[in-house]
Amino acid sequence: MPAFQSKKFRPSSYQNGLGASYRRNLNRHPFLLFGLPFIVTIVAGSFILTPATALRYERHDRKSQQMTKEEELGIGKDRRRVDINEEYYRLAAKDLDDWENKRVKRLPGENDGV
Repeated sequence: MPAFQSKKFRPSSYQNGLGASYRRNLNRHPFLLFGLPFIVTIVAGSFILTPATALRYERHDRKSQQMTKEEELGIGKDRRRVDINEEYYRLAAKDLDDWENKRVKRLPGENDGV
């Protein structure tokens, strides 16, 4: 029994198609028909995807903003305002010999740091 033929069977309509002419010319001009379209596709994709990637990172930057000192400490709108001068005069009006350092009562939901 003979070995299999190395030629593949192709019908007569296959020889006249666009794909057959492309394959015939691909052997003659490989860079022009394969390499150049590939390089053009890669470069065009780079130009198209660059703005899309920039948009992605800009959107991410808008979400993560720089926190203020109050937000960092977790202090909301209902916090007590402390004025150094006011505290000084309030303590100066008291009897300083009996003065004792006490913790201030925290607001509800405020972390006391203990």
